[in-house]
Amino acid sequence: MAKLRKYLKFPKSWAEVKKLGWKFILGFVLFYLIRDSILYILIPYLIYKGVISV
Repeated sequence: MAKLRKYLKFPKSWAEVKKLGWKFILGFVLFYLIRDSILYILIPYLIYKGVISV
């Protein structure tokens, strides 16, 4: 659990970001890609199909 928490911790300074390098950038991009896909593609599609009623 402590090892997982180490990876989920948000960096507090640019020095930490530079130390993490491409791993931080990849995690950042994947997080927003997944979040935006759900918000702007999946939810409107489900509303259109009638699965979610508004």
